[in-house]
Amino acid sequence: MKRLQYLFLAGCMLATAPVVAQSAGADTAYVRVVTQRADKIVASMNMGNTAVSTQVRDIIAQQYQDLNKIQMERDTQVKAAKEELKDNKPALDTRLQGIEDATNKKLDALHQAYLAKLSAKLNPAQVDQVKDGMTYGVLPLTYGVYMDMLPNLTQQQKAQMMAWLVEAREHAMDAGSSEKKHAWFGKYKGRINNYLSAAGYNMKEVEADWKKRKGM
Repeated sequence: MKRLQYLFLAGCMLATAPVVAQSAGADTAYVRVVTQRADKIVASMNMGNTAVSTQVRDIIAQQYQDLNKIQMERDTQVKAAKEELKDNKPALDTRLQGIEDATNKKLDALHQAYLAKLSAKLNPAQVDQVKDGMTYGVLPLTYGVYMDMLPNLTQQQKAQMMAWLVEAREHAMDAGSSEKKHAWFGKYKGRINNYLSAAGYNMKEVEADWKKRKGM
């Protein structure tokens, strides 16, 4: 099923740049880049209210900066740990796990605070639009392809697949690069494919039939 996963991602990965900057969040160029990225997300929503649009843009841009700060701090700590404990693998593994756990705790707290800020300005459907904007629209694209390939899925199967893709999107929103965002979806697509295989679908045949129908 790897070919299918690559197919899903191909269109999204083109022209996407890493989210994390190479310099600190205070860097003016980085702030400009993430503000432009946030502008594009808000513009695609056609909100109409200029004041609210600007506020939402600033919330999104700040989220990128806050994510970057946490990720840069993690990278610095990891580098230092590897230098300090390079000859003590057990201690290094323990240190790295501690760094990862602490980072995830910070990201989780930031994630919840971010959603609260968005929800104060937007309705649930608009919040989902922001989430899709931050993750290159992989969720609706992937779900749409699955529905096109397997039009006879049950409502329960569809709901389970959507639930996993939504979960993947929550993780991908906090990832530090395009590759890492797509990796989260790849992980959950693997779960979906196993789920469908267990339900009796031969996904290689499904993919082949779908390509034939699409003239690919």
